[in-house]
Amino acid sequence: ILYQRKEGIPPMNPETAQVQAPEKKEIGPENFVFIALFVAFFAVFAVKMGLMNTLNTMMNTAYALLIDTVFYLMAICVLMGAISALFSEFGVVSLMNRLLNPLMVPLFGLPGAASVGVVTTFLSDNPAILSLAEDHYFKSLFKRYQFPALTNLGTSFGMGLIVCTYMISLSPGPGESFVMAVLVGLLGAVVGSIVSTRIMLHFTAKIYGKEEDAVPHSASEDPNRHMRPIRHGGLGSRFMSALLDGSMSGVKMGFSIIPGVLIICSLVMMLTNGPGEGGIYTGGAYEGVALLPRLAEKARFILAPLFGFSSNEAVAVPVTALGAAGAAVGLVGKLAGQGLVSGNDVAVFTAMCMCWSGYLSTHVSMMNSLECNHLVGKAIGSHTVGGLCAGVFSHWLYGLLSLI
Repeated sequence: ILYQRKEGIPPMNPETAQVQAPEKKEIGPENFVFIALFVAFFAVFAVKMGLMNTLNTMMNTAYALLIDTVFYLMAICVLMGAISALFSEFGVVSLMNRLLNPLMVPLFGLPGAASVGVVTTFLSDNPAILSLAEDHYFKSLFKRYQFPALTNLGTSFGMGLIVCTYMISLSPGPGESFVMAVLVGLLGAVVGSIVSTRIMLHFTAKIYGKEEDAVPHSASEDPNRHMRPIRHGGLGSRFMSALLDGSMSGVKMGFSIIPGVLIICSLVMMLTNGPGEGGIYTGGAYEGVALLPRLAEKARFILAPLFGFSSNEAVAVPVTALGAAGAAVGLVGKLAGQGLVSGNDVAVFTAMCMCWSGYLSTHVSMMNSLECNHLVGKAIGSHTVGGLCAGVFSHWLYGLLSLI
């Protein structure tokens, strides 16, 4: 109740058991402040791009994200939903929880079952962990305060396999490779994930306490009995039921991330990217005003000692990773073609692209799917710090190893 009052969350109506809608006067300062901010928001883009190009780019970018990104993520959710349901049905989650609990608890403050989420997101993308979160048994292994931190944990390893493989493919020269740099970056992403998850747990523990379970246990589900629920039927029936039920939960997750990805990622892309080919605005998808890279360039005197980038252009990579890891990796390829990428850069890029992996475009939708909308700000803030720690750690570790 105290947290609800502090955060402005309306109380429950005991008569209807529903959240009471807050009220405000029909006309007040908020009306005019919002109109001014709304106009200023569009002016940021329209002054440089033109109003019609701005509107066309917004719609084309949202459409391109829907076709190229959201449906891809939905396919991942369906596949990972099926796999995670099989893992839960046939005891893999229980086994991982028992074996890795001594490692996951001291490092991440999460049960060993969370390691399954690390694997699924590393092999695919951030929302893959949502399919696991939909599983009743998987959720029952967590305390309530631990469950929202799955967003931070899963995002830290999203697209990890793709990022690492691509970075290794960037050869610095004959007989040389970036394997050591990528391994350093991978370790940096692990450090960033620990920082992000721990900070998030600090916030959620204050809100929920550390005793309440994520799923209330009945007598038949007492975790101390060391039993796990299974579906009815024979082996084949259980296999098909888990496969189809998990796939269906993946479809639901895929639909639930659409608003967050389209709205947030479109905004980040337009703030990150520049004009189209030839420096001309055409209203096409993924055009923008390149505001974030310019702001990052102004802060280079801070970023250089933290990350050790070898060129000004390198700053755009982690900035782009805020919205999409795939787009950030594409920038690395362009920089490598121009000879602007060093081993230190690859280490930092790997850590930050993997740890952040477009969290600004997925955190909102992921937290919404976990029914934790009121924690979106804390999740984003925690992950921002985690990604920065991942980059700084990779820079200094790579520099130390280079001296050996």
